[in-house]
Amino acid sequence: MKCFACGNPAVIYRKYEGRAWCKRHFSKQLEAKVKLTIRNNNLVKKRDKICVALSGGKDSSLTLYLMNKFFGKRPDIELSAIIINEGIRGYRDKSIKSAKKLCENLGVELHIFSFKEEFGKSLDEIVKEKKARACTYCGVFRRFLLNKKSRELGATKLATGHNLDDEIQSVFINNLKGDINRLMRLGPKPPFPRKEFVTRIKPLRNIPEKETALYCMLNGIDFYSSRCPYSEDSIRFDVRKFINEMEEKYPGTKYNIIRNFDAMLPALRKYFANTAEVKACPKCGEPTSREICKTCELLESITS
Repeated sequence: MKCFACGNPAVIYRKYEGRAWCKRHFSKQLEAKVKLTIRNNNLVKKRDKICVALSGGKDSSLTLYLMNKFFGKRPDIELSAIIINEGIRGYRDKSIKSAKKLCENLGVELHIFSFKEEFGKSLDEIVKEKKARACTYCGVFRRFLLNKKSRELGATKLATGHNLDDEIQSVFINNLKGDINRLMRLGPKPPFPRKEFVTRIKPLRNIPEKETALYCMLNGIDFYSSRCPYSEDSIRFDVRKFINEMEEKYPGTKYNIIRNFDAMLPALRKYFANTAEVKACPKCGEPTSREICKTCELLESITS
């Protein structure tokens, strides 16, 4: 198969597009799409201090690589990376090695924080002691630390590696759970009403998961490819499978879903804007819409 643009050997055929592309044109298109997402949604401004949430996997590694490529030489932009070590033996320790190597190659400062140091127990210990679903604790604790630690580092933006597939899965999951507040917080740059929230940005939001992996492999970006051993314990696993089956049967489904959701999002935010008052948690001082934030609630459960 040959590239639609130049006739050279193709590295990818996009069924949803009906065209094949060589390495050069595929890479240029992906970069242009990320730049367009950043520009159209005003994700980066002058004098921003950007923290990239890094795990060592393909999506976060690509996010750091491209943010460094686009903004690394700008004197008015500061870029660093932050890793949350949950304490998943045989998984996170290996991914951190990949993340450290990438940061060293790019010359990006890396900050590492762990569940063990911050909460007293690793995720493995919590799961073993409580015999609970890992994702329940992991998601809440990770979000808490990413926001708190990036804020303490002085970040104005927290860039995450959420790709197109991640965003669509979140749309489905929050619909299945009937969680309007989380639905409103989706999008390239979720709106948060308090200064305690570091603004999150998603540069890869319009890039399919398979294309992030392909770009990394074609452009020599090392990443840790193993999946979290707890991932099959999540509703996301089943939602991912369903959406991928629909995309395979009806190419373009994923982009149709995200375009439709984006069209509804402004009205959703406007209509439900005042349904959840955000205040400071009386225990930790972090922002929450609950009487006590979910992190403190879960911490009580593992220490009691």
